[in-house]
Amino acid sequence: MPYVPVSAGGRPEMIDSVLDTAERRWRVILEARPELAPAIDLQRRLLTLVIELGRTIENGRLPRLSLPPKYLAAKLARGVPAFAGEPLPLPVPLLTTALVELSEALAAGGAGETATHIRDAIDSGRVDPGSLLAASLTRNQTAIRVGATHRGLAPDLVWLVAELAVSPFVHALQRAVLDHPHDDVLRSALDAWNRGYCPACGSWPALAEVVSGHRTLRCSFCSSAWELNQYACTYCDESGEPFVTAAPNEERKDRRVEVCTACGGYLKTVDLPELSPFPLLSISDIETTDLDVAAMEHGFARPALKEFKLR
Repeated sequence: MPYVPVSAGGRPEMIDSVLDTAERRWRVILEARPELAPAIDLQRRLLTLVIELGRTIENGRLPRLSLPPKYLAAKLARGVPAFAGEPLPLPVPLLTTALVELSEALAAGGAGETATHIRDAIDSGRVDPGSLLAASLTRNQTAIRVGATHRGLAPDLVWLVAELAVSPFVHALQRAVLDHPHDDVLRSALDAWNRGYCPACGSWPALAEVVSGHRTLRCSFCSSAWELNQYACTYCDESGEPFVTAAPNEERKDRRVEVCTACGGYLKTVDLPELSPFPLLSISDIETTDLDVAAMEHGFARPALKEFKLR
């Protein structure tokens, strides 16, 4: 089952369930690592905003796109993600409000004036919200970095704010566009997807969640879930001696890091009872920051996002 639909749902009771799940997971993390309390407090503020935005989007109307299943299947067969190069109209006013609220949450949670400057730049029009949101949707890191630097803003924080704002929209969109279990052509194309980047938006996975022995890659942006046909490096397909999986903490073998000396990339993996609903993937990410540190101390890094050649 290479591609797996994952949903948070738009109904209030389902959102409450997601928040309850988040709180349970945060409590477990804090019991083991109380020093993460400030980071989790900030994550709670951010994810609450993202979940509320997701509810608004789920209960509204998504744009009607001309993306027939056969057309998408042909793109996927060429290794091109479904949304790459497509004109996807964004709900700019709604997401602009989210940009401001997320910036304020970051400012209150420790980012201080660095985040306040981003909010002020959006409010004043020095940063065009539509352009920023579109750059995030198309995964254009260069445009966001150059634009932020030119305006004296922190590029990584601008990227984070935009990604958080757009993620509920692109998550809902990928479910609407790709979750067609009765369309054999599209289903076959998704099942045949054997690439390390997301079949919907082209992002690399934030990590892999291992559920019942299935190593499922989870998109860092739209939260798509898919499996590879072989156990190999997510980035370069290396499956020989250069590709190694290690558990830096012998007491926590449920948390591992895959490293590849062929391409220098790394990916975290965690064992879980079930796949994380959107947007709780970031909880596993924050809980495994020690794996990031261990990998980077040995010279490994996450590669830049891929660019796709379109016909």
